[in-house]
Amino acid sequence: VQLQASGGGLVQAGGSLRLSCAASGSSFSRYVVGWFRRPQGKDREFVGETDRTWYVDSVKGRFTISRDNAKNTVYLQMNSLIPEDTAIYYCAARDTYSSRGYEYWGQGTQVTVSS
Repeated sequence: VQLQASGGGLVQAGGSLRLSCAASGSSFSRYVVGWFRRPQGKDREFVGETDRTWYVDSVKGRFTISRDNAKNTVYLQMNSLIPEDTAIYYCAARDTYSSRGYEYWGQGTQVTVSS
């Protein structure tokens, strides 16, 4: 499966953005899709994934992940953005029936939140 993330941009603190992760290939529904982010100079952080209502503490209550299998797309709705959310955001996919973890990665999209 190939992934392409989009929807990043510059937004003021308190604003919202919705990121999209479009997938190509067949059997999209068999994949769990996760969102990760990498702030500049810091390690990559797992934000959350589809099929599980778990999010990293720093985004709980503000970010929501959803998927539309008919469109082969996963979304990351980000509300009440803060400058600390500034990062490159990546989507990745792992096969539900595999133990290999996240194997497929999109190219990333930059999110910048100004104060």
